[in-house]
Amino acid sequence: MATTIKELDIADAAARAASSAEAYQARTEDVIGEKLILNMGPSHPATHGVLRLILELDGEEIVKCDPDVGFLHRGDEKIAENMHYNQFVPYTDRLDYLAPLANNVAYACAVEKLMGWELPPRGQAVRVMACELARISAHLLGLGAFAMDVGAMTVFLYTFTEREKIYDLCEQLTGARFTTSYTRVGGQIRDLPDGFVERVEKFMAEFVPALEEVDRLLTRNRIFVDRTRDVGVISREQAIAYGLSGPNLRGSGVDHDLRRAHPYLGYEQYDFDVPVGTVGDSFDRYLVRMEEMRQSVAILRQVIATLPDGPVNIADSKNLLPAKDKVLMSMEELIHHFIIATQGIDAPAGEVYFGAENPKGELGFYICSKGGGVPHRLKIRAPSFVNLSIVSELMPGHMISDVVAILGSLDFVMGECDR
Repeated sequence: MATTIKELDIADAAARAASSAEAYQARTEDVIGEKLILNMGPSHPATHGVLRLILELDGEEIVKCDPDVGFLHRGDEKIAENMHYNQFVPYTDRLDYLAPLANNVAYACAVEKLMGWELPPRGQAVRVMACELARISAHLLGLGAFAMDVGAMTVFLYTFTEREKIYDLCEQLTGARFTTSYTRVGGQIRDLPDGFVERVEKFMAEFVPALEEVDRLLTRNRIFVDRTRDVGVISREQAIAYGLSGPNLRGSGVDHDLRRAHPYLGYEQYDFDVPVGTVGDSFDRYLVRMEEMRQSVAILRQVIATLPDGPVNIADSKNLLPAKDKVLMSMEELIHHFIIATQGIDAPAGEVYFGAENPKGELGFYICSKGGGVPHRLKIRAPSFVNLSIVSELMPGHMISDVVAILGSLDFVMGECDR
């Protein structure tokens, strides 16, 4: 019996040793072929805001990429359901905060579609001017940051010099440089100030040579081309499948621009080209944005040449605030002002969706109304959020150094992405 127990102990010890050896070998193989998990962001400068990328690396090659968003979520959609339509205008400034003028316009157009309103010609022209200035401003920052991410510091200085001039124009037009809140449902807070058109013309005369200088610095720059060409290629089919919009969609060869496909604000009367790419790489997306700025200048010149006279706001005395001088002199106007300010405009029940061609892509507002001055439900289609959805498929197979180039070429804003 003792011998049998001893034999069993020896066999058990041998089994444990073998098992331990197998486990050790498995652990060793695991260490040798182990993937490295790297957190890029949410405080990395090249993520352009609070974006976190969870990268799985095999050496310097990316095997897997999981974007982690939501760090800047503020509940904009829920906020909109608890305030009057006009009270939400300042919140739209904080979406794509690089183009607040364009955000204001897109939101106001959605509410006006619900109301069945159409702006007078001058009001539409003023909004087109605001949108195209916002497009140039947003593209300038995106371009400058993109170039700096891949090592071109000088371009950043050129682009920010020109953006400063647009900020001066915004200040003259709205009284604010950054968060403008210029648009109101039914029009604008004021007409163009004296001398504004001349200052826009002066800006364009200075901006075009500066843009051509940036073109000479980058487009044939060996380092910039090597860092961007054939990097982050998005095929036409991928771009459509992921719902991309704006320059990221057109960079992949899809000729789709809401200003042309579904004209609004009289865009159909302006002559402009829609640039599209051929390869869909980071370099194509850069070229598309460069050409879009040139086309925005062409649109601005046409707007100025055909700028009509007349009011900038609709003529609906029931749903718009009365003039301040009348409020101060008439009890009826004061009561009307009080009702509009406290209860909001009297919107009908219904559902509408309006999408505008913003610098980052299609900024859409879906409004579900049950009547009254507050929306029952408001949904924001944020182009930055949709455009970032392709990152998890786009990154694998690239090197770590390509991440900053790809992110810069996508040109997103986390305030709009997270909302």
